[in-house]
Amino acid sequence: VQLVESGGGLVQPGGSLRLSCAASGFTFSNYYMNWYRQAPGKERELVAAIDSASGSAGYADSVKGRFTISRDNAKNTVYLQMNSLKPEDTAVYYCNAHLLRNDYWGQGTQVTVSS
Repeated sequence: VQLVESGGGLVQPGGSLRLSCAASGFTFSNYYMNWYRQAPGKERELVAAIDSASGSAGYADSVKGRFTISRDNAKNTVYLQMNSLKPEDTAVYYCNAHLLRNDYWGQGTQVTVSS
């Protein structure tokens, strides 16, 4: 099982980034896919989630209206489009796949929002 995130980097406040997470080794289309983040000195928090079938998504209040999660089951990939980025969005972003008692994690990608 592998989850490989990409797309992180340094961006100015108000800018945008698109994170990708490529999955392999499990039946991607069956799994709920989530993006978490962890800032220095803080607990890991759930940012966005998308279900396996309908594509229904949910967001943390702190990112609602600015971030969009999507998935392409044909490509085994989940995305996180991040717009209007703020310095408080700075964190390591992790991709997570969840189904019943199975939980898989990527290695994380750093997002830094700074002028």
